[in-house]
This record gives sequence, C-alpha cells and structure tokens, in this order.
Amino acid sequence: MDVLLTTSPKLGEDTTVFIFWGNNQTLDLGSRLELNKTFVDQPLVMDFNGDMIPDVFGILKDGSTEVCLLKDRLVEWHKALSASVKMRVPHSNAFVDLNMDFTAGPVPHRSQVSDDLFLTTQDNHFETWINKQGNFSREEILPTEVPRGSVIVGQSSFVDIDGDGHQDHLLPVCLDEACRSSAIYLAGQRNKEWVTLLSDFQQGETKWGLVPGAPGLPLALHLGDYNLDGFPDALVILRNSSSRAQRAFLLENVLCSGSSCPSVGRTFRVHWDQSDMGSIPQAALATFYDIYEDGILDMLVLSRAEGKADFIIHALKNNFEADAYFVKVIVLSGLCSSDCPQKVTPFGVNQPGPYVMYTTVDSNGNLKNASAGQLSQSAHLSLQLPYIVLGLGRSANFLDHLYVGIPRPPGETDIRRKEWTAIIPNSQLIVIPYPHNQPRSWSAKLYLTPSSIVLLTAIALIGVCVFILIIIGILHWKEKVRT
Repeated sequence: MDVLLTTSPKLGEDTTVFIFWGNNQTLDLGSRLELNKTFVDQPLVMDFNGDMIPDVFGILKDGSTEVCLLKDRLVEWHKALSASVKMRVPHSNAFVDLNMDFTAGPVPHRSQVSDDLFLTTQDNHFETWINKQGNFSREEILPTEVPRGSVIVGQSSFVDIDGDGHQDHLLPVCLDEACRSSAIYLAGQRNKEWVTLLSDFQQGETKWGLVPGAPGLPLALHLGDYNLDGFPDALVILRNSSSRAQRAFLLENVLCSGSSCPSVGRTFRVHWDQSDMGSIPQAALATFYDIYEDGILDMLVLSRAEGKADFIIHALKNNFEADAYFVKVIVLSGLCSSDCPQKVTPFGVNQPGPYVMYTTVDSNGNLKNASAGQLSQSAHLSLQLPYIVLGLGRSANFLDHLYVGIPRPPGETDIRRKEWTAIIPNSQLIVIPYPHNQPRSWSAKLYLTPSSIVLLTAIALIGVCVFILIIIGILHWKEKVRT
C-alpha cells in the first residue's frame, strides 16, 4: 500500500499532495512524489480512467477541475470536467454509483452506461456529473440545493438507507447558527426531494443538537450496520444545548409508520442509554471499525480532555448479542506491480469505486437487498472502511445473488459486472476482477466466519450421530445375544 499525504500552510490555503510509495512492509521515503500542482482543498481519490489504479481528483485555484493519473509512478494531468467548478470548503465529493448501472437491475441504454461523480460546490449546491463516452456531463439525478432553512451544512454521505438497492443522499444540517435546532435530511433518486429523516433530538427535558463543526472536524455522519439487520445505522456527535457537553450517540435505522414517518418508511432512533459511549467526555468524532475481523462493526471514538490539545482514541466493542448474519466483501484491483508471471492470478489491493449489491429472501419470504460503494469518499475524515459489510438480519438463508461492479474506462460501453450465487452467510468474499474487461473470468475467495449457530448446529449434528451409534450398538449387541 502507498500513502497519500496532504499538507497546507494554514487551513483554507492551497493543498499540496505528497505520495510515498509502498515497498513491501515499509515506505520508500527516499523517492516520494510531490504533485506539481496544488488544490484548493483536499483531493478525492478515485478511479477516473477505469484502469483500477487510484487517481487524484481536485479543483485548482482558477476553478478548473483536473485529475492526476498515476501509472508506473508517473504523473499525467488531464482536464476532468467540461466546465469550471467552485468547490465548497470543506467539500464532501464522492465517486459512487448513483444510477445503478454497475450492478443489478435493468441495464441502461448502452450510450448511458456511466460512472458518477458527486460534487459539493459553493453557495451550498450539489452537482452530479455522468461519464458519457469519455466526457463528464452534468445531470440532475439528486436535488441540487440544500434543504430550505439550512444555516450550517454538513458533509454529504451516501448509503442505501431503505434497502432498495439505490444509494440515498444523507445530509446533516443546523437550522440556526448555534445549532440548537438540527436535522438529518435524506434525498432519494425516485422523488428527488428532501425528506426529514430525523429532527427530534430531545432527551426528556434536555435538548441536544448537532455540533456545527470545527477546523479539521466538519459536521458529518459515519455510517455502518451496527446490528447487521441490513439497514445502515449512523454514529454522530451531539452537543447539549445547556451544558455544551459533547457526546457520541448511535442512531439506529428503524422501521416507522404514521404521518411523521418519512416516505422511505425508515427513520433514525437515538440510543440515549448507551452508557459506554456516554462515559466518554467531550467526544469529537465517532466511526465504525471491525476491530476483531469478525464482521461485527465496533466503534472508535475520538475525544479531547478539557484544557488539553491532544486527542484520545477510545475503542468500544460492539455488544450486540443477537446472532445476526452478514457478508463482508472487499474488491481488489486485480493488478500486479509489474508483468504478472504466467498462470498467476494477480490480487492487488482494495480500490475506490467498486459497487456491491445482494438480493436474498428473508425468513418471512420477502425479497431483501442492500447495496454499498467501496471507498467512495476520501477527504475530511470520511473514515470509510476499506471493505464493505452488509447485514443480512437473522435469516440464515444463502444469498441468492451477489453483484459486484467496477468502473469502466472512458468510452467503453460494456458493463463490468459479475454475479455470484448461493453465497454462504457470515463469510468474507475477496473479489479479484481479472481480467478487468472479462467479468466471466473474475474469481472470488470465500472465507467463512463461524457464528454461535454454526457451533450449535455442529454440536447437534455430533449428538445425533452419537445417538444413532448408540442405537446401532444396542441392536448389534442384542443380535449377538440371540445368536
């Protein structure tokens, strides 16, 4: 793995990008690469030309959008968009499949097969650019303006909030300068309108609100499926409007109904009673991470002691005890650092841009699906996982279909997508898309993570076998006695 480092003399000034190349288990400090152009803000790491090598996308001081293509450790600059863009600082740009042309569902017309680039611009506007025949063009897939009444706008996030296979746009905002009134909005692709996902942050007599953000710590949600029910939850920092104390809270994605329920049929419920996170004073940031590599997302909370400048990192184990199921997917590049030896399948490393979706049937016979993009955002502490964890709920059924799609080179119209069937729950799937343009030849390595039900099933099976052996032994002994 290589390391990309951004530096800036002061917050808000031009950003310089350095790249330290990986050398086995170390970094080659003697041959670092400094890009010869600077950006107005932190760049977005994306696969611009579909070669499965990460590129660096950003906006220069004159408003031009350029991408630095990196191949064989050489720098090649290209104009990215047909028009100049004035980017919001801090931005929350993303490289994610918004029109579902990577994966399942009806494939669009061949001339419309595309990659999606989401940009946050000045004056709180949003732009979506679609790659058509090698050129990005602007299209209105999502709302282009922030919700009315928004005073402080947070970072955009993309997640399949209701399990319909489409990526939804989540946006936390403050409705006043002090952020005493806050809300989390959602914009889906079907109605292209903002709906309020959560606006009630009242705990008894205490009123909480989102934290407006600070230099280096923008207002953001960090998403992950905490309880593995197939619907992503969120971690957020809230501030007490009276005592000004800050705490990390879990927002659980729950089913809702009634007149106050959003049109997507889901909402966030604040877990006020989580004593472990509540005991961490002055929390500044919270995110998910699979610490034990068991498919269950744990939590990391960053806090700052009062009167001190240094931060403290707290790790919290997920104590969710229900035996739910998951599938963990990581999509590699399928590349060698040089020419691959004959008959050797290249693995590579995880990449920004791949898209994963599954469909299955739950215990009630209802169709269930979920989707996610891999490393769709990279700037301003997006802290996305280097893999995708999709919850399956308590249904132990095999996954009927698992779709994996990767970006395509400009001008290529053939979709790069493969389907796997009958995937075992509680497994990790490592996808190797090699060769990139031949999805039928892609391979996958499956690693199984046993759960307690698997152990109980094995014990029950062994018990049944022992019981049958005892019966056979008794019958055999009786047969000998008779003879």
